[in-house]
Amino acid sequence: MPFSYLEKKILKQGYQFLAGIDEVGRGPLAGPVTAAIVMIRSGIIPKSLRCVLVRDSKQLSVKQRERVFEIVKQEPSIEWRVSFVQPKTIDKVNIGRATQLAWRRSLNKLNPQPDFLFLDGNQELKRIKIKQKAVIKGDQKIFLVSLASIMAKVSRDKLMAKLDNKYPQYKFAQHKGYGTKLHVKNLRKFGPCQIHRQSFKPIANI
Repeated sequence: MPFSYLEKKILKQGYQFLAGIDEVGRGPLAGPVTAAIVMIRSGIIPKSLRCVLVRDSKQLSVKQRERVFEIVKQEPSIEWRVSFVQPKTIDKVNIGRATQLAWRRSLNKLNPQPDFLFLDGNQELKRIKIKQKAVIKGDQKIFLVSLASIMAKVSRDKLMAKLDNKYPQYKFAQHKGYGTKLHVKNLRKFGPCQIHRQSFKPIANI
């Protein structure tokens, strides 16, 4: 997946530090919503990423995602950050606002800041001076957003695997907190734990 038409267009306008941002984990019953931002300083896709498949994280296998993740971690021309917003905050402010918070935290961690930002979906970040563009299905169309979706997905999956060690009765390593039959079965058997979203059904009814 090369730079998209939109990314090339922005580069031709003189912007140098392009970034993409995406999140995963809006729908699960447990665990954080996770956002990642990825920025390529040079405006050129590094050679290390030209030989691997970069797509929306949902379209890649676990091994494919993890390979891209490791390449990005080691690539000096790429800056990336990830942020987690935990269930207690999600319950307090709702998932939409929690997602915006995760985006903002990731952006604020990035140094230097991008001069143009692509986001997945139809909402932009409020109260920022950086030029930005929200793209529906951006994780399938925009190279940097696809990278961000991969970094967010792998980061969240790794965290859920760690939480599986702390709460083994729920099998978080298998379903990553999503509302599978196994997860709901264990929820009804053991009740919710600290990382469950109390405002989400069916937890709110248990």
